[in-house]
Amino acid sequence: MGLTQREQQQAPLWVLIRDIGVLQVKLIIDGLRDLILVPASLIAGIVSLVRTEGGKPGPEFYVLVGVGKQSEGWINLFGALRNAPPEVVPPPHFGEADMDELISRVENFVVDEYQRGGVTAQAKARLDKALAAMHRRRRRQQQEDGSAGDA
Repeated sequence: MGLTQREQQQAPLWVLIRDIGVLQVKLIIDGLRDLILVPASLIAGIVSLVRTEGGKPGPEFYVLVGVGKQSEGWINLFGALRNAPPEVVPPPHFGEADMDELISRVENFVVDEYQRGGVTAQAKARLDKALAAMHRRRRRQQQEDGSAGDA
């Protein structure tokens, strides 16, 4: 039996209402998980350092990271995106890089500067220049995304 036009219009509304509620529950669960992981990761990291043998740290920290990764998949915080109409699913604005890559780049920069004799005014200027370039690239990407939506 087919749905009436009114029933077809109401169904997406109920899906949205459900998705709003589910996201709130997931955000609370994710926040509680993070609240637990902050001290647990510090303790696991310290235990791993203490249990170092022959230059090889204990596995506790990385076991905890693995559990955190599994819980991240289980929570599936943004799973409601599967219900979004295709025209509202935004293209990724972050490119291919993730937070780990960004941290690695900053770490490499700091280590290089330290090996050159410390962080200097020149290093600050280079960092400011790099940040300005990142901001310009982000604005350009946003403008391109905006003009693509107009087409």
